[in-house]
Amino acid sequence: MRCILVGVKTKNRSDKELKQSLSELEGLVEALNGVALGKIYQKRDIPDPATFIGKGKAKQLKEISEGVKADTLIFDVELSPIQITNIEKITDVQVIDRTDLILSIFSERAKTKQAKLQVELATLQHQLPRVYGQKGKALSRIGGGMKTKGAGEKLGEIKARRIKERISKIKKELEQIKKQRKQQRKWRNKDQSVLKVALVGYTNAGKSSLLHRLTKRETFISDQLFATLDTKTSYIMFPDVDKKVVITDTVGFVKDMPEEIMEAFMATLEEVEEADLILHVVDISDENWLEKLESVEKILRKIKVEDKPSIVVLNKIDKIIPSADLIDHSQEGMMTGNKESIIISTEKGWNVDKLMEKLKEFAVNLSPIGYN
Repeated sequence: MRCILVGVKTKNRSDKELKQSLSELEGLVEALNGVALGKIYQKRDIPDPATFIGKGKAKQLKEISEGVKADTLIFDVELSPIQITNIEKITDVQVIDRTDLILSIFSERAKTKQAKLQVELATLQHQLPRVYGQKGKALSRIGGGMKTKGAGEKLGEIKARRIKERISKIKKELEQIKKQRKQQRKWRNKDQSVLKVALVGYTNAGKSSLLHRLTKRETFISDQLFATLDTKTSYIMFPDVDKKVVITDTVGFVKDMPEEIMEAFMATLEEVEEADLILHVVDISDENWLEKLESVEKILRKIKVEDKPSIVVLNKIDKIIPSADLIDHSQEGMMTGNKESIIISTEKGWNVDKLMEKLKEFAVNLSPIGYN
């Protein structure tokens, strides 16, 4: 995929936010082994109903695409079906938006049955309005009277019905998996010697690496956005205090994650709701780490787990300083607004032993939550 990234600066979006969003979009492209040939942005307070960016800008994109031999235009905004169609007609290249891109990554990375079903559900829910031709209006309602439906409308209705049937079937399958997982958690919660820990964090913060470092479990690790999607669970034993820590990794978050994806991956968030302790992993080497920390905490507030005990794990310090001796532990709480925090390097193993001690302390002192 050879693409051009298109950003739009609206009145509610600062230059910094636009730059950060386009940078993240480039990371998403790289996660699909694509190449971003360039970034273009336009200032626009009111989106053009037909093309979002205006016909003149669309024609400019056509010239640029031909010049650099781009095959895809990726917009960092959500486009309506008619806008995608119109831009493609003008530019003669494929047009996708941010949600399309994320769903493509999810589709490629999903491995377990549950993850595959969740990705398929999110994709179908995103596609459904496009089958109608415009959001919120079924083709059967266009025209409103007899003899107004053409062959294309009927085909669209057939396709929409099949998508709805498949969505219904997937939801039933996921509900069954949810019940099975609930039963598994029920048995796990009966063991009062088990501390349940959930790993959360922005995508590519190093959660999978930390899971491997803490539990010695083999897991796929890559320096890419959304390198892993499936929920993974492993454990640590503390035989000297007769305690066991069960750690569950969850899918990484991105800012303004599309609603379809949030809904599809609620199963991974259930692990957070059931947890006794949350480890919020943050890539401290990222210049925008504070904003990303807040993005994740916003989601945690949304699912009402912000009051759970938590530790902010400030990861990847080795990318900032050359030695563990230079870590200033007095800054940990100050950096995160006096939250329980620890600076570590999963890659180098710096302070992982101290994090283990914290987990052991929680396992000894924290009473596991009851099962409802």
